[in-house]
Amino acid sequence: MSTFVLVPGYWLGGWAWDEVARALRADGHAVHAVTLTGLAERAAEGGPQVDLERHVADLTGLLADADLREVVLVGHSGAGAPVTGAADRVPERIRRVVYLDSGPVPDGLAPIEQNPPELRAVIEAAVRDGWRYPMPSWPELAERGASLAGLEPEVLAAVAARATDHPFGALRQPLRLSGAGARLPKALVTCSFPLDRVRALIGAGHPWFAGMADPAWQLVELPTGHWPMFSRPADTARVLADLA
Repeated sequence: MSTFVLVPGYWLGGWAWDEVARALRADGHAVHAVTLTGLAERAAEGGPQVDLERHVADLTGLLADADLREVVLVGHSGAGAPVTGAADRVPERIRRVVYLDSGPVPDGLAPIEQNPPELRAVIEAAVRDGWRYPMPSWPELAERGASLAGLEPEVLAAVAARATDHPFGALRQPLRLSGAGARLPKALVTCSFPLDRVRALIGAGHPWFAGMADPAWQLVELPTGHWPMFSRPADTARVLADLA
């Protein structure tokens, strides 16, 4: 059996993994569903001081405090950056890193830099109080390319109702990597974009995908929308268990 640490994307808390965690635990796995600083039940800890390094420290602190080893570290969407940072800081505790419709952030770049300049400007304009990045509407997210496939209206409403403003420092701060986690086994589970497209980007040397040509990477497709923990939770659990 395996130990999973599940990290949700922007605006979500550990609650986002409830159905996936239930399925994994039913099969005997240990599961830690993380809520990062400033989100969900930890919203009161938010503020302009919360940045990407704080979220990396959330993960490394959990691994150390609970003495977790041989961990399958899973990052969904915007959690790709803190997961990459944690794998770099404590690679000895990690068995595999899994990016769920996500990906690693290269050394020296900030998560917001994944977006074209015009979208960065929209994101920055939406920030409130200098640090609160509220969840856009579902139509806005769909316009940005985040597929809503498989999400029923009642699910969309429930998720939006529980969403938390995301600390903007976690998007703005560049990620610094030592390279210590570079050789860890990694997997990309692509959900909302075809695997053929990923392979084309790898072949073209795209800076955010080129590293996936390394044999340390495994590429898997789980066709659904950008939030597979809501649209296909049982299948998400199955894919994660298979990768472990």
